[in-house]
Order: sequence, then structure tokens, then C-alpha cells
Amino acid sequence: MNEKYIEKIRTTYTSNFSQEPTMIGAPGRINILGEHTDYNNGFVLPAAVDKMTYLAVGVSGGDVCEIIAHDLEEKITFNIQDELHPKDQHWSNYILGVVDEIKKLKKPLQGFNCVFGGDIPIGAGMSSSAALECGVIFGLNELFNLGFDRMEIARLGQAAEHHFVGVKCGIMDQFANMYGQPNSAIELDCKSMDFKYHPSSFQNVSLMLFDTRVHHSLGDSEYNKRRKECEQGVSALQNAFPGIESLRDATLEQLEQIKDQISEVVYRRCSFIIKENQRVSQAARALEEGDFTTLGNIMYTTHNGLSSDYEVSCEELDFLVKESVKYPEILGARMMGGGFGGCTLNLVQDNHSPNMIDEIGKNFAGQFGHDMKVYPVNIARGTSVI
Repeated sequence: MNEKYIEKIRTTYTSNFSQEPTMIGAPGRINILGEHTDYNNGFVLPAAVDKMTYLAVGVSGGDVCEIIAHDLEEKITFNIQDELHPKDQHWSNYILGVVDEIKKLKKPLQGFNCVFGGDIPIGAGMSSSAALECGVIFGLNELFNLGFDRMEIARLGQAAEHHFVGVKCGIMDQFANMYGQPNSAIELDCKSMDFKYHPSSFQNVSLMLFDTRVHHSLGDSEYNKRRKECEQGVSALQNAFPGIESLRDATLEQLEQIKDQISEVVYRRCSFIIKENQRVSQAARALEEGDFTTLGNIMYTTHNGLSSDYEVSCEELDFLVKESVKYPEILGARMMGGGFGGCTLNLVQDNHSPNMIDEIGKNFAGQFGHDMKVYPVNIARGTSVI
């Protein structure tokens, strides 16, 4: 945890509200494998990481709530008794959304104050949104003894994103935020919610994020469009195979049988998801065995599918993955997150050339006219009281 940042958030809170807050740390996440499979009831392999959103929360003593976004130097106020509506300040909707979901449950909410900020790169595919959602719910759960368990907090965060933000996301981001454990990746079945921890010490290798600094917005139509395309494929599969409920139930052979009933685009979307579900179990096994060469190869295969079949990559992401192939010290790379920008996740040997990252950065800047950023990450625990 970033002790200096924690103190900044705490100090901002005490100077504005003249009381000591409850401090919450809510992590970002990486997804080692399993992209866009979560909303298809499939399998994912995420982990919480040591990039965090820090929140200071406390009871206001009335009905008025004041929320301060420390890094943006912005704030909102609202009355806890009022009907809540989305605002122009995009970040505020993650907070208003979770408060609205809690109010629907008739929980004993009171006015509260909150200051938040952190070092999760915004728009980089590390799910700063889920960290903010779950961090706020976790904090309110602590303040007002609401009785939520970690699964309920994850579900509430997902519901807020669906209903208030307008992104029909799966459960992976919120789940990883709640259930992360140090040195462990989580193999999650997004249908049954069964999960298994896989030891992930990454001996002699490191995880690095190369940030294109192309900021995606999952509220744009493309994310929800991919979900609808998958649903079209499921509908056609169900007509031929009534037992299928989602793409996680389908095989490539079944998809081939209904290929002439769907568009070529829908076929490619569904094919990617079915293959990606299979790759998650392969990646989990490679991780368990410490077989990072195999894991890296699977990551490259996933990126190719995300770029050509699911079409959620972009020129900058594809460039960084192609650059990584030039360096044998990089065992695998792929775009991570919803797509259309953000980071590549790179599996890098610890004994890599000291000039390697500088060379990739120089080539990237020469191609696109701006620098990339590099974030080494370590696997960390989920949201908790500091």
C-alpha cells in the first residue's frame, strides 16, 4: 500500500470534516486470462493488485453527503433521502449508483462523507470503477453495519454499473476486488460463482502493464454491442440445442452446425468466447505448474483472438504486443480489459535486458507521438479496512 497516499486522503478528510475517518483500501485488478467471458457465464482468471483506490469515510451526522474526488479536485453533495439520478461527472455515478442500490434494499443508510483517490491508472483496463464501487459499499457496510457479505458487495457494485452507469458488465471485476488474495490468482466460474485460488508466486518472472494511454470508455456502445452479438449466437444455438443457456455451455462443433444461421461477425464473436473459456483452464494449469512459457503462449493466442475475432483491440495495443515478440525475455503479452485502449499485460523474465523497456517505449513514442507508461504490479488482497 502507498502510505503517503493514504495519509493524503486521511488529511484531506480530517481537514474538511474535522473527524477521524474509517480508511478503506480497494485494489485494482488484472485479468491473467478470460476476457469478455464473464458476461457470457464463462471462466476468468483475475487477481487483485497493489494499485489501489483509497477511501476515507465517516458519518456526516445529517442527511447530506459530501464526496470529494481528491485527484480530480472535484466534489458532489446530495441528500441521502432524495431520489438519485446520474450526473455529468462520470465518476460520481459509480458512487450514486451503489448508494441507490443499497437504498432499494431499505437498509438503514444515513448521511456520510467520503474522500477518495489512488494510484489505479484511469482508463487502463484495471477496473478503477469496480474499486470505487466496492470500496464505497464496503465503507458504508462498516459505518452502518449493513450486514453485506463480500459476494453481496460484488453483486451490488455490478448492479450499480448496469443501472446507473449503463455498462452491462460481468461480475469479474467486482469479484476480484472483493476476493483477491496475495500471491493467488482466482479461477472463477461466472455462472455458478464457484472459485479456486491458484498459487501465483511468479518466481523469476514479473507482471508488467504497458499503458497505451489511450483511454477507453466502456459506456460507449461497442462493449454492450459485443454482449448483444453473443446473445444472438446463444439464441441460434438454443434453437438447435435446447440445453444451452449461454456460450459457456456450447462447443465449437455445435457452433459450426448453426454457422449458416448467424452472421459471420456473430460467428467470430462466439468462436472467440468458446475458445477463451477453454484457454482459461489451460492457463490455470500452467500457472499452477509454474510453466510460464505455456502461459505466455496462451496469452499471445488470446490477444490474437481479441484483435481479429472479437475486435476490441486498437492499433496501439496491437503494436505493443508485436513489439513484445521481438524480446525473448517477454514470455507473453496481450491486451487486458474491455478493450479499445488501456494496457497490455506482459509476462517478463526478471533477468531481462535493462534497456528493453526503454527500447519498446522509444519505438512506441516514435510510432504514436506520445509516451507509454509502465506499471509493475504485484498480486494483492481484496478490499479491506486499512
